Amino acid sequence: MNYPHLSVLIRHKAKKYGKRAALKYRNYATGKWVPISWNQFSDTVDRTANALAHWGVEEHENIGIFSQNKPEYLYVDFGAFANRAVTIPFFATSSPSQVQYMINDAQVRYVFVGEQFQYDTAFRVIGLCPTLKQIIIFDKSVVIDSRDEHSIYFEEFLAKGNEVSHEELVEKRRKEACPEDLANILYTSGTTGESKGVTLHHSNYLAAFVSHDERLACMNDKDVVMSFLPLAHIFEKAWVYYSLYVGCLVCINLNPADIQKTLKEVRPTLMSNVPRFWEKVYIGVQEKIESTTGITRMLMLDAIKVGKKHNIDYVRVGKKPPLGTQLKYKFYEKTVYTLLKKTLGLENGKFFPTAGATVPDEICEFVHSVGINMLVGYGLTESTATVSCYKDKDRGFEIGSVGTPMPGIEVKIGENNEILLRGETITKGYYNKEKENEKAFDEEGFFRTGDAGFMKNGELYLTERIKDLFKTSNGKYITPQALEAKLLVDRYIDQIAIIADQRKFVSALIVPDFHYLDDYAKEEGIKYDSREELIKNPRIIRLFEKRIETLQQQFAHYEQIKKFTLLSNPFSIKSGELTTTLKLRRGVVAENYKEIIEKMYREDKPHYNPEVHL
Repeated sequence: MNYPHLSVLIRHKAKKYGKRAALKYRNYATGKWVPISWNQFSDTVDRTANALAHWGVEEHENIGIFSQNKPEYLYVDFGAFANRAVTIPFFATSSPSQVQYMINDAQVRYVFVGEQFQYDTAFRVIGLCPTLKQIIIFDKSVVIDSRDEHSIYFEEFLAKGNEVSHEELVEKRRKEACPEDLANILYTSGTTGESKGVTLHHSNYLAAFVSHDERLACMNDKDVVMSFLPLAHIFEKAWVYYSLYVGCLVCINLNPADIQKTLKEVRPTLMSNVPRFWEKVYIGVQEKIESTTGITRMLMLDAIKVGKKHNIDYVRVGKKPPLGTQLKYKFYEKTVYTLLKKTLGLENGKFFPTAGATVPDEICEFVHSVGINMLVGYGLTESTATVSCYKDKDRGFEIGSVGTPMPGIEVKIGENNEILLRGETITKGYYNKEKENEKAFDEEGFFRTGDAGFMKNGELYLTERIKDLFKTSNGKYITPQALEAKLLVDRYIDQIAIIADQRKFVSALIVPDFHYLDDYAKEEGIKYDSREELIKNPRIIRLFEKRIETLQQQFAHYEQIKKFTLLSNPFSIKSGELTTTLKLRRGVVAENYKEIIEKMYREDKPHYNPEVHL
C-alpha cells in the first residue's frame, strides 16, 4: 500500500477522482450544500501553497489557524504541508489570553481566522504578539477594524499571492518533504495547568493511516463523512485526514449547533462523535417513551428489550439469537429502529467512532440495541488520536471497555495503574518544553498518559484520570468522572461537577437542563419568575434528590453524593470553567464557586433550598 505524504495527498487523490466531489459545505444564504471536486480542492491547495510561498512563509515555519470548520481550513492545512510548514490549530472559541500564549510560544507570523469573533480576538492581541505579522480572514462578511492596516481577506491573499508563480519553489519543497517533518503543534486544553504544544510529525499521521486501514477495513471511497467536531481537536483532525486519504466525501458542518439539521440533510455513513451526543439521543428516546401510552409505548419498550437481547446478549458474543428473537428483531428493524435512525439522519450509518469521555454502559447498550454501530475508543492528542477502539463489526467488543489497542501501539500498565504507550503514532514530545518531555516518558520510551486503567482479555479499560482522582478526608478515593458520567444520563442534568477532594463527603454542583426542567415545572403547575427562583423550589429539589438517589445506587456509600447545589448558569469557556474541548477545569470551578461549596460542608443543618442532604 502506498501512503502519500500529506504534502501531496490531495493532488494524488485528485488524479484518481478528478471531478468527483471531495468536500461539501452548507451555503447558509441558499440552504444548499455546495460540492467541491477533487480537482477544485487540489487546485485551491496549490494556489494556497503558492500564496504562502509568495508571502514569505519558510520551511518549518509555524502558521496559526483560528477558525471553525471550513473548506478554507483544509486549503491552508495542505497548502502549508506543501511548503513543509507547520499548522497550529486554535479552537474557534479560544480566549484572547489563550491565542496570545500560543502565538508567542510558537512565534507565529501568520494567523488565518474564520469569522468575526476570531478576527476580533486575534486583532485584540496583535500588539501583544511581537512576531504576529498578518491576519488573513476566511469570511468575507467580517468587518475589519478601522485601525487595522495589515489584515486581508483570504481571496485577496490568494489573488496577490498568485500574481507571481512560486510553483518551482513549492515543488522543490514538496519533493524534499519527508515523514520526519513536523506537521502540527496542537495545544492541549490545560485542565490542570499551562497549555502544552503537542508536536505531531507526518510520520505520526502516516502510521495512523496504516493502523486504521487494518482496523477499519469496511471504510471505503463510497462513504459520506460528516465533519462535526472541531478540526482543532486531534480526534476530528486525524479522522478527516484519514477520510480524505481513503477518498471519502467529507461534508463540513460549519456551525456545531446545526448538527441535528445538517445530519438530516447529509445523512452520512460515518461521523466521529462524543458520548454527549449519544446521551442526548438516549434521553430523547426515554422522554418519548415516557410521554407515550398504550400499544405504542409497549412496542417501543419491547423494541429496546429485543434489540438488547439480539445484539448485546447474542450477536456481540458470536452466538446465534433464537428464531423468535430474530423474527421480532427484523420486525423492529423495519419499523422502530429505522424510524429512529431516519429521525436522527443516521439511517445510512456504517459506524460512528466515539471518544473524548467515558461512555456510560447503559448508553453503549442502548445505541447498539437499536442497531447503531458506535465504535467506542480512547485516544490522546499525544497519540495522534486513536489508542484503542472497537472493531468495525458488530461483535467481539466488551461493554465498558474502550476496545483493543490499535495495530502498532504497545500498551503497558505502569505504577498507579497508569496507561503507558509506545508506537509510531506517539508524539516525540511537547514544543519548547524540555522539562515536561523528561517527565512525559519512562526509561523504556513509553509515554505517560496520566490515565489509569487495566487490560483484560485484550481489551483496554479506563478507570480514572490520575490527576482527577479525589481523596476524601476519610482516606477514601473517589473517581469523579464515573459518577458524573452516570448522572449525565439523566434528562434533567446538563452539567455536573463532583466535589470531594480533601472533603469529608461527596457533594456536587449541578446545572439543570432547563429545556426539560421548564417543561416539568409547567406540567406540575410550579410557578416561577426566574431560573434562580425555580431551582430553589422544594419540589424541584426533591425531583433531583429522587433521581440522584436512583442513579447512584451502584456506587459505594462513600462515593455517593450527600449534598448538591443547583446552579442557574452553566459552566462556560468564557468563565474559564471549561476548556476549549469542553472538559471541566476543576480548579477553576472550585475557586469560582468557593462560597457555595463551603456552604455545603458547614457543620450546621443543611438548608433545603437549594441544597439537599441525601
